[in-house]
Amino acid sequence: MSLLVVGLSHRSAPVSVLERASLNADAQLKLLQDTVAAEPAAEAAVLATCNRIELYADVDKFHAGVAELSTLLAQHSGVGLEELTPHLYVHYEDRAVHHLFSVACGLDSMVVGEGQILGQIKDSLARAQDLHTAGRLLNELFQQALRVGKRAHSETGIDRAGQSLVTFGLEQLSAGADVQQWARGKKALVIGAGSMSSLAAATLARAGVAEIVVANRTFERAERLAQILSEGDDTDVLARAVPMDSVPVELTRADVAVSCTGATGLVLTADSVAATVAGRTGAPAVKSAAVREERQGAETPAPGTGTAAGGDENCPLDLSSVPSGFSVMGEAAVAGLDAATLEQHGAWAAGGTAVDRPRESGRTGPEAEAELIGALAVTATRVGRIPERRRPEPVAEVPRPEPVLFLLDLAMPRDVDAAVHRLAGVRLVDIESLADASADAPMAADVDMVRRIVADEVAAFGAAQRAAHITPTVVALRSMAADVVAGEIARLEGRLPGLDDKHRAEITQTVKRVVDKLLHAPTVRVKQLAAEPGGAGYADALRTLFDLDQETVASVSRAENSTTEKNRGPA
Repeated sequence: MSLLVVGLSHRSAPVSVLERASLNADAQLKLLQDTVAAEPAAEAAVLATCNRIELYADVDKFHAGVAELSTLLAQHSGVGLEELTPHLYVHYEDRAVHHLFSVACGLDSMVVGEGQILGQIKDSLARAQDLHTAGRLLNELFQQALRVGKRAHSETGIDRAGQSLVTFGLEQLSAGADVQQWARGKKALVIGAGSMSSLAAATLARAGVAEIVVANRTFERAERLAQILSEGDDTDVLARAVPMDSVPVELTRADVAVSCTGATGLVLTADSVAATVAGRTGAPAVKSAAVREERQGAETPAPGTGTAAGGDENCPLDLSSVPSGFSVMGEAAVAGLDAATLEQHGAWAAGGTAVDRPRESGRTGPEAEAELIGALAVTATRVGRIPERRRPEPVAEVPRPEPVLFLLDLAMPRDVDAAVHRLAGVRLVDIESLADASADAPMAADVDMVRRIVADEVAAFGAAQRAAHITPTVVALRSMAADVVAGEIARLEGRLPGLDDKHRAEITQTVKRVVDKLLHAPTVRVKQLAAEPGGAGYADALRTLFDLDQETVASVSRAENSTTEKNRGPA
């Protein structure tokens, strides 16, 4: 069996695709169950965060595994396979291990070095364990990933290279100002009571906000989070819980709101946010100048359907056959129209009346076209040239007013309507804008140290797995040797029935020592060789040399996996 991961993240897919492909808790459970039920996979685990969806599996066929896992991701995410495939990445064997260890250390995060991913990996493992979809390989892989991540944070300064998404998001909200000074005295609304919302609430409390209101669909969870915040030793924030239907009212009181729920629809619409801002400022939350230009462009009549000065009445053109991009008044490209049509249209555009210029029947070819083009030139001289597309006059951009409401949307799919970006008086930071901002974030020198740690740990994990791969064969070999010794001692007792217990024990011990000494060097050496890259073939060689039964080796392996399953514990 071999480790395979198929997934997509902020590095391979736009936020719009990630948003549509996001998996809720039920979808993750069904995906795990369907994966282990599929033919190529024996184990499975799903790592789903706000900016990545990855499916890990232990498969026996690479190509069949890739096809099956890709199909399952498409089915459960609701994004068609053809659309999803260009954004998927595949890692196999050591590359898959390297990828997960890098993720655990925060090297693959949107904000490099953030430590929240460790909790998400732990939750992923716990989910797979609860469903019994994680066997020996994935248990060892994910537990080792957690240890590697903790080592990276304790032995290096990777924490200085980045923060959690919450901290990074608050920095974006404050527009570069000191977050504590920016947050001091503000009233905050936290929508949701999950791990991300709890982290946001705790971060806001430490930053010095005066009040935190927690809203959640399950009111008891909101109450529990509010109580934890109120009783915290390191803050003196006032915290209280409200039901979800109180969000519109609480939003009118809040200066900053953080939303991260599992809702499939919008929690805050553009209209509700606009109403809040209007109530706060006494003026409507109009769109910014840049957005007005954008909207004006969007409202420009489509080619062939607009009406310029004079309208399209009596226009000699057959509008349904006009090439794309050609407007009624000629304010676009005219390539592809014959000279007669241009002449007709030029006269009409200038005077509003079509010129009736009959063609001579049967006349075609270059000479006829040349004559028509000449006639067009004469017409253009007399009535004026055909109007050309002119660039719109530059419009002075009206500065956006200072925001009175700050929104941080950490949900995937989004909780806050993206149209809020266009409202004056509001600053919205969401996953998409965080991705754009983090693209230019500086990398700390400690990142190189973490990469070396990851490389060393991948090599060690690979060696351990290869050594473990040969262990069942070695155990089966020693079991066979023990059976040979027992059989020979039994045969000796039949030939020497008068052998006393003392001599029988001495002979038995002597034979065992001889067998152990003969097997010691080969078994130790084969484990060393198997731990090296390409050492998997030594197990096959050992089985062939000693004529070991394949089913015996497999039964040993199953017994070891069963023991691992019983003895596993939390990482």
